[in-house]
Amino acid sequence: MFTKILIANRGEIACRVIKTARKMGILTVAVYSDADANSLHVNMADEAIYLGPSPSRESYLLAEKVVDAAIRTGAQAIHPGYGFLSENADFCRLCQQNSIVFIGPPVSAIEAMGSKSAAKNIMEKAQVPLVPGYHGDDQAEQTLKQAADAMGYPVLLKATAGGGGKGMRQVWKATEFAAELAAAKREAKSAFAEDTMLVEKYLTQPRHVEIQVFCDNHDNAVYLFERDCSVQRRHQKVIEEAPAFGMSENLRQQMGEAAIKSAQAIGYQGAGTVEFLLDVDESFYFMEMNTRLQVEHPVTEMITKQDLVEWQLRVAAGETLPKTQQQLAIKGHSFEARIYAEDPNNDFLPATGKLEFLQTPVESDFVRVDTGVRQGDEVSVFYDPMIAKLIVWDESREKALQRLAKALSEYRINGVTTNIDFLYNLATCPPFINEEIDTGFIEKHQQLIFHENQQALADELPMAALYLVLSMNVKAQVQAAKTSDPFSPWHSSHAWRLNEAHIFELILGHNDSEYAVTVEQKRQGSSSYYLISVDGKTLDCQGSINGDILHTSINGYRSYATIAQTTRAKSTHISLYRQNGVFNFTHIQPDCGDNENDDANGGLLAPMNGTLVSVLVKAGDKVKKDQPLMIIEAMKMEHTIKAPADGLVESTFFAEGEMVDGGAQLLSFSQDSE
Repeated sequence: MFTKILIANRGEIACRVIKTARKMGILTVAVYSDADANSLHVNMADEAIYLGPSPSRESYLLAEKVVDAAIRTGAQAIHPGYGFLSENADFCRLCQQNSIVFIGPPVSAIEAMGSKSAAKNIMEKAQVPLVPGYHGDDQAEQTLKQAADAMGYPVLLKATAGGGGKGMRQVWKATEFAAELAAAKREAKSAFAEDTMLVEKYLTQPRHVEIQVFCDNHDNAVYLFERDCSVQRRHQKVIEEAPAFGMSENLRQQMGEAAIKSAQAIGYQGAGTVEFLLDVDESFYFMEMNTRLQVEHPVTEMITKQDLVEWQLRVAAGETLPKTQQQLAIKGHSFEARIYAEDPNNDFLPATGKLEFLQTPVESDFVRVDTGVRQGDEVSVFYDPMIAKLIVWDESREKALQRLAKALSEYRINGVTTNIDFLYNLATCPPFINEEIDTGFIEKHQQLIFHENQQALADELPMAALYLVLSMNVKAQVQAAKTSDPFSPWHSSHAWRLNEAHIFELILGHNDSEYAVTVEQKRQGSSSYYLISVDGKTLDCQGSINGDILHTSINGYRSYATIAQTTRAKSTHISLYRQNGVFNFTHIQPDCGDNENDDANGGLLAPMNGTLVSVLVKAGDKVKKDQPLMIIEAMKMEHTIKAPADGLVESTFFAEGEMVDGGAQLLSFSQDSE
């Protein structure tokens, strides 16, 4: 067994590998960029080597630097994680040339599956069922379109290299083909430096079911059952579960054996995932094989009680598989939800920012959190915006789903926009509970998933107001203690006003509504209580703050909430985390007339930090409403800036390839007068 390994990755997967290595007594070496200098995976590892600037192409994707770091530290093997260099045959070859073990499949297997087109041809020869499609070498637009026209729309364009939904587009009509092909090729070129495409028939009600396979170099192969990954956005998985619901033992065996046949066809070794489309009639079709550990591997670990990273290390060290097929069994049910910094209500636009408050559910045999961040860390523009993976397990799907909903309600993040509410709505909506799931699930059930939770605020408004007043009191007491006259009424902590009652007038914003709240502070002996008036009702309130917990008594009803407070753009934002969800408030300050009015026409602003990959217009161009103007790439995703109305582009302020900050004016635009 190895005594030291290098992990050629970052974030949660690097932390995940370090945990298993530590358990096995193996030393670890981390690598990092400028953005990750103080990251969790660097702090967890025994050693760490600097690679370069923050962009991955200048750090994590530099194969020679990664191998040099392994040589320099005496690491005998490299674990690539997933993404970055994990499916790069040249990197694997470079490891071999330097007598470093690549913890993954051989070069030949990576090359065989590195091209989706070549993989389809191999699987066809191995008699693995395939989705109808074109996988040829002729990449002329006319050839690809003719193939799409022949098989009928909708079709799916897919980059032959890479994965994760990059370089992938659905095309619903022939008239959309050219634009979608150009976008897919551009995205593939950016992500993988390769823009070869294939075209497949797009099945309208399929499920995405994948099989976890493992092979050693002693001719042993097993499948560790299946995962259902049908719930996706932007062709990227959102919630995965294992085992797949509604699977008969016969179908499970058929798919498992087909997956092993796929792996053996390319002389596979190590952990791999064979992805299938499962149709409503239980026919299934090979999609692709991922020659690495998958993001969603924890759900397989939970139902098999096996450590797949340990399996990887043992196989790479030349050992036989730890279990035979007969020794493997499914126990219970598991879900994984990916916690992202993104805005589901704005087409899942990635978000950046500081994790000003971070509180995860308590981990146990039923709840697991795989993460690479801590409170205070930055979610940067340079990498995927996934914050963590929340994994739950229980004896049945129903019980595991209850665990998932509860854990999501206990996951608390402030400072960046996240998809937690979206995940909770998804996991608790009836179609998901009732297993009415296919790859179009999110689009079909938007009204159930994208909704604001109906919050009556009967307790939450007075709780938020009480928290604000208590916080002001604490701040006043601290300031008073620092002055030469701590007893001055101007440093009073109880809203002192000459000849007037001690009253706070507050305006709280919640979900685009504003609420006027009056808080009158009363004293009874040495303690205070508060009369809080909302909507004509006056409540007798008491409370205290202990760390980030607010304890309250409102008309005799005692409860508590976890509080997170942030200040942005001169506004105080408060999040109350309670058992029935999170309640977000903004303390709205009086308008003192110092706010500048934005020009109604004005300019279009960058929605996030990113790289301007395409400028589609120039000064003087007349454009139509929703016409694409610019394309920004951030966090491995593209975002198109569109014209808000018919109008004129007056000037542009950035060139292709330049970095832009979120909120920066990209161009000046004047709207046509009606």
